[in-house]
Amino acid sequence: MKMFVEPPGIYLHKEPVDFRKSINGLSVIVEEHMRLSAFSGALFVFCNRQRDKIKVLYWDQTGFCLWYKRLEKDTFKWPKQMRGEVLTLSERQWSWLLEGLDIERMKGHQPLQFSSTY
Repeated sequence: MKMFVEPPGIYLHKEPVDFRKSINGLSVIVEEHMRLSAFSGALFVFCNRQRDKIKVLYWDQTGFCLWYKRLEKDTFKWPKQMRGEVLTLSERQWSWLLEGLDIERMKGHQPLQFSSTY
């Protein structure tokens, strides 16, 4: 998925949320549970208990935006090994999550750092 904004960060909330919550309720979760600023411009990603829906909250300098996706047949592979309330994602991991891939199992080559060529 191409990003519709250039977010300074992408944060997943660990636990499922009540999807009756909208902008006000989700922004309270961001501020109180995730301990982040809802006005940062970052994407805050939430899922429902069945893991077939996600909501994304973000601030675009003029107001809050709320993006919603419902899967018709499958579920999102929500990370299970999260430490704490929040998981920070790269844009690549965010794309993987939207495509239905398990981001916990997607591992690339380990970066290497050398100080000399000999």
